[in-house]
Order: sequence, then C-alpha cells, then structure tokens
Amino acid sequence: MEFRKDSIIEVFKKYEAILEGHFLLSSGLHSDKYIQCALVLQYPQLAEKIAMLIYEELRNNPSLLWQEINVVVSPALGGVVIGQEVARVISTFSKKQVRAIFTERDDEGKMVLRRGFQLSQQDKCLVVEDVVTTGKSTKEVIDVIKSYNSEVVAVSSIFNRGMIEDNYFAIPYFYVSKLVINTYSKEECPLCKQNIPLVKPGSRKIK
Repeated sequence: MEFRKDSIIEVFKKYEAILEGHFLLSSGLHSDKYIQCALVLQYPQLAEKIAMLIYEELRNNPSLLWQEINVVVSPALGGVVIGQEVARVISTFSKKQVRAIFTERDDEGKMVLRRGFQLSQQDKCLVVEDVVTTGKSTKEVIDVIKSYNSEVVAVSSIFNRGMIEDNYFAIPYFYVSKLVINTYSKEECPLCKQNIPLVKPGSRKIK
C-alpha cells in the first residue's frame, strides 16, 4: 500500500489500529471507536513515514518559519514516539539539532516537565500529538511551554478526531488526517444503555 496523506486511514485499518467497541477516552467521553496509534508506530519505518507527512504539512505553510523550530514537545505517553520522529525529520531538513521532550502528569494530575527537561525564552516549540480529540491535553502542553516563556510555533497531530476547528489553539494547527468519530457523555452514551463493557485503552488515569 502506497503511503500518502489520503491513504493513512487505510494504513491504520490494515494494522487494526482503528478499534471498535465501547471506549473511555482521556477526555472522559465515551466512544464507539478508538485510534490505537501505537499499533502502527511500533514499526519505525511507518513512524518515519508519518513524521514525514507531518513535516510536509509544516513545510507547505509559507507563513510558518518551520526552520526556527528547535524543540518538539509531546504529551506522554501517546505523543512520545511520533514527537521523536518529527524532531528527527526537522533536524535533517533544517540541518540543526532539534530536541524532542515530553510532558507528564505529576501526582496531582498537573501537566509538567520532569526528568530534567528544560525550556528557555529562546526556544521555539512545535507541539506534536498522536490524536487530538477535545484539545484539552494539547492546551495543557501549550501552557507548560508558555510557563517557561518559550514560544509555541504550531501544533500538529496524526489525527484530528474532528471535534475542534483548525483555529482552536489560536496558532497554526496541522494534522495528517481528520477522522470524525462519535463521542458521548457518560449520561448520554447509548453503549452504556446497551450494557456494553467499557474499556479504557489509553495510559492516562481517569478520575
């Protein structure tokens, strides 16, 4: 299968990475489908190709000085692999060192930088996610970056689940594909009413 922007959904289906069932998302919403990017990103050659697609989205915006990006910041855990790959691609084409770091949640659930990661006023950052649903965690990453007086140049992701507009973050937002998937509140979820078992597939704890 040829790897292009318009074929990425078929690639994910081929690797059975678009799951069907009753899922609890990190946003707290319920859904009848879940995108398990790790099933595709476990293959380095595929992760590299996806990173190239994200890079092409950045490069195709003439108003975005992507060459200035020197740090890629992703939320753990889902964004870590693709963030590393995007940083490597940008490093190659900008011919400079681009770091890949990630945020985590502390014991109180607040998004923070740990493991000695630091940002400075001179850093120009690209936020890289695997899937953006409501944009809540992405905004938390942006806030962490801004708390270090660093600049957020743009946001990018593999998938936009279709719940937010392109101008939602008030900075450029690029994604490889939009995949609109039904989501429901706990109170209105038809899957709950059918007593279909609820599965939490991600790594983030939900209170």
